[in-house]
Amino acid sequence: MEKLTLTVKEMAAAVGVSEPTAYQLTEQEGFPCLRVGRKKLIPIDGLRNWMAAQAGSPAPVSAGRAAL
Repeated sequence: MEKLTLTVKEMAAAVGVSEPTAYQLTEQEGFPCLRVGRKKLIPIDGLRNWMAAQAGSPAPVSAGRAAL
């Protein structure tokens, strides 16, 4: 089964930001973040789309890619 979400730590490494910055991103309105209990999970496709929107270009969602 393919991975659909990233932890905040995994997202920080994938995007190239520090963990504190990644946690700050999860609090921003419009940032794709799911809460499961106390855990924060970032949907991979949502993160791709959010990053594309920040860059000003649409990003196709690819179902077959598990990592950024």
